[in-house]
Amino acid sequence: MSFSAALFGVLAGITGFLGVAAGAFGAHALGAQLPSSLLQVFETGARYQLTHALALGIVAVAHDRMQRRALTVAGGFFVVGQILFPGSLYALALTGVRAWGAVTPIGGLCYIAGWLSLALAFVQRKTG
Repeated sequence: MSFSAALFGVLAGITGFLGVAAGAFGAHALGAQLPSSLLQVFETGARYQLTHALALGIVAVAHDRMQRRALTVAGGFFVVGQILFPGSLYALALTGVRAWGAVTPIGGLCYIAGWLSLALAFVQRKTG
């Protein structure tokens, strides 16, 4: 397994763990503490974090089987997205500071770029 595949696999596990922990924290500890609108924001962060932990896992497995720069790029975008998207939503929900919402779309764009890069890697595999 290459360094990138191992790294993306580890990050998939860590971000998956954090997504489950955040979801449980939101459901059990924050349910009575936050207004429903902010709780929904927090839950959105956890849902996207879990979804993209799986995406990182796909990158890790694929990277182990085929060396494509597009896979490394996809993994990088997913990692940055994992910090910016759910991180900004968690910060917004926990602090109520709406300025954190300005960071969220940047994380979303990273997720989108990650998915497009992942698709490109598989197109390259088929054509190359």
